[in-house]
Amino acid sequence: MPGTFEPLPGGGAAVALDDVEISIIRSLAVQMMELIGPGPAEDASGDPLAELFADGPSEPPSDPVLRRLFPDAYGDPGGTPQGKEAEEEREYSSEFRRYTENDLRAGKRDNALAVIRSLDGITPAGEGGAVLELSPAESRQWLGALNDLRLAIGARLEISDEDDSDLLFRLPDEDPRKPMVMAYLWLGGLQETLVATLMP
Repeated sequence: MPGTFEPLPGGGAAVALDDVEISIIRSLAVQMMELIGPGPAEDASGDPLAELFADGPSEPPSDPVLRRLFPDAYGDPGGTPQGKEAEEEREYSSEFRRYTENDLRAGKRDNALAVIRSLDGITPAGEGGAVLELSPAESRQWLGALNDLRLAIGARLEISDEDDSDLLFRLPDEDPRKPMVMAYLWLGGLQETLVATLMP
């Protein structure tokens, strides 16, 4: 079971993680929360209804990681529409972003926080490792967080398609991107085995 999720009887998943793996995942989840930033209610004047009525941003983020996490809803990312079509796509994307991005950010924050809390709640099982057991709901949150972490690292590595990720396997050890590549591939393996545990 080391490094791979396995299904638990009755639903959920379990994985054995050592102290270094726990530290890496926790650190990445904390960085994700910092990157996404606080929610509107945390910036508001204490009004509990403020978040319900707060408009989100209407422009895409400038950070490439946030652009990958919160892409435009309309338009082909590889396409280059011209004139009126391009303007319409920008308007539709802007309107969609304004009404959905706050909720998307909240969901991603919740997933990252669930990862942090579950890692903080496990106790070592000897030899510096521990077994993490997740309920079905926690498994889905972990799946969302693992996906977001891989998207974030992929954006930093400028991976845009499967061909780019194949090149990562051939990086020399002295390449400064190597640690991020190793994390990207490892998280992909975790994600793949977690998906398998959630399949009916």
